[in-house]
Amino acid sequence: MSADEHAERFTVLRPVLFTIVYEILGSVTESDDVLQNSYLRWADVDLATVRDTKSYLAQLVTRQALNAVRTSARRREDYIGSWLPEPLLLEGNDASADVLLAESVSMAMLVLLETLSPDERAVFVLREVFGFEYRDIATAVGKSVVTVRQVAHRAREHVRARRKRFEPADAATTARITERFMTAAATGDLEGLLSLLSPDVTWTADSGGKATAARRPVVGAEKVAAVLMNLFRLERLADLRIEMVNCNNSPAMVLSGERLEGVFLVEIADGRITNFYAIRNPDKLLAVAVPRQISR
Repeated sequence: MSADEHAERFTVLRPVLFTIVYEILGSVTESDDVLQNSYLRWADVDLATVRDTKSYLAQLVTRQALNAVRTSARRREDYIGSWLPEPLLLEGNDASADVLLAESVSMAMLVLLETLSPDERAVFVLREVFGFEYRDIATAVGKSVVTVRQVAHRAREHVRARRKRFEPADAATTARITERFMTAAATGDLEGLLSLLSPDVTWTADSGGKATAARRPVVGAEKVAAVLMNLFRLERLADLRIEMVNCNNSPAMVLSGERLEGVFLVEIADGRITNFYAIRNPDKLLAVAVPRQISR
């Protein structure tokens, strides 16, 4: 088999492989590193021994992703303030036609997956999102099929228990409310802003200690509104540019001036904003420059 065939098979499946690794790690930059390392291993594989390329590569990148989780565990422990996944810039409405894929890369789901153990997260992603067979997942995570079934059940119940009981807003509703929010924030309309916020709305900011941001979540409509009014005050906006993009299959606000200031995503349910996710750590904003393709 030629090197060209190795490259062709990997390239065709790259969006799928990237999505698997990103959902396990919550990091675009680390996912790129995992794919690069995985390709080097793939290049030495005898293709005549590969029964199913997609399954084989999914197992390969999952093992590498779990290695990356173990390597980064100490950095997570020493992280300053709240930790949020890196925002994933998508091309247009990349995931919108696939409801399951769209939900699986949402910031809300990624934050929820952070509450799982690495093995639980990998098993959940491979089974619930990508539908791989238990025997293939067992090979990927280095456990027996019986154990993997138990882990899958535990992870599924964990996610179900922590999911909100109401359905998240559809893309059109999210876009409409985000636009109303932008208008209220940019014009200093406090009353209009409060009308869009759930009473227990939460503001979570990730700065890693490298940017100005609240190090603990801010909870409550009035407190969050105060944060927003300060962030979007008119004299501050004079030096900044606001761009709407698609991050994690949701409208996101990118604030930039001389440099990128942050990416802000909202979560909406029952017609009101329930969560703000503010990613301000400059290290986590690097990947926002390049849109990615995802698939399953």
